[in-house]
Amino acid sequence: MKIKKPLFWDNKNLLSLSLTPFSLITFIINFFKGFKIKVKYKIKTICVGNIYVGGTGKTSLCIEINNIFKNRFKTVFIKKNYFDQHDEREVLKNHGTVFFDKDRKISMIKAEKINKNTLAILDDGLQDKTIDYNISLACFNSSYGTGNGYLLPAGPLRENLSILKTYSAIFINGEKNNKKLFSTLKTFNKNIFFSKYVPTNLNRLNRKRKYLYFCGIGNPEEFENTLKKYKFNIIKKFIFPDHHIFKDKEIEEIKKIAIEKKLEIITTEKDYKRLSKINKKNINYLKIKLKIKDKDKFVSFIKSEL
Repeated sequence: MKIKKPLFWDNKNLLSLSLTPFSLITFIINFFKGFKIKVKYKIKTICVGNIYVGGTGKTSLCIEINNIFKNRFKTVFIKKNYFDQHDEREVLKNHGTVFFDKDRKISMIKAEKINKNTLAILDDGLQDKTIDYNISLACFNSSYGTGNGYLLPAGPLRENLSILKTYSAIFINGEKNNKKLFSTLKTFNKNIFFSKYVPTNLNRLNRKRKYLYFCGIGNPEEFENTLKKYKFNIIKKFIFPDHHIFKDKEIEEIKKIAIEKKLEIITTEKDYKRLSKINKKNINYLKIKLKIKDKDKFVSFIKSEL
């Protein structure tokens, strides 16, 4: 889904209030989803999702979970085949086997055939009420929080915050120490974990230079926060909608400005994956991983739930 977050999602205002009657549609859809029959599969499952639309660190957390448990289980990733999410599939493929079918149930059946000791890590899928997951993790970005707290389209939430009571745990991902968010979420679920984004290829990037960055991801602010934290001198930026397919003309314009202002160009790994081979030339990307705080506690929690 291509999304550029509306500013009115950040707080309660006249526009968001005027749209709340339309949120009833989202509420009704969620209500009827609750009556769907859930299927329990033979293999173990961990679903990493969100109820806040956009980037909350789901894919990064899936990769870190895979790194933690790939020696104990035969791990596979499952990602529903959305036409505009080729970038996320390519990132996941760098870390293991990926099933990318139009229906998650087809992917689950394929995963079951691999090995009895398979652990399926689902990138997104909390709103799929037809699968009985062993573990369900809801991700939030520490900068965005819960927005104005309204359901779509008045706000950024796919489901009411009360649904968090039914999930195994919550992850708060990002640089900001958001005490208000933590206080809000713990009223619904006491199992809360934290993580931050850590670059893994800084030695290949010259931070003495001045930079232009561009991205088309769900949480562009978090990407900028990470760049600033690691002392990148940002002079110019271009923000596109989530999962944006870059046109040659757009990249040409970015490169032209970078040359004129003598700037290095940097983007995210996901955005880099969406570029053509020619357009990748003279463009760097920041490769990051998610570092889980109290990792041992998280591992113990997962083992107890599996």
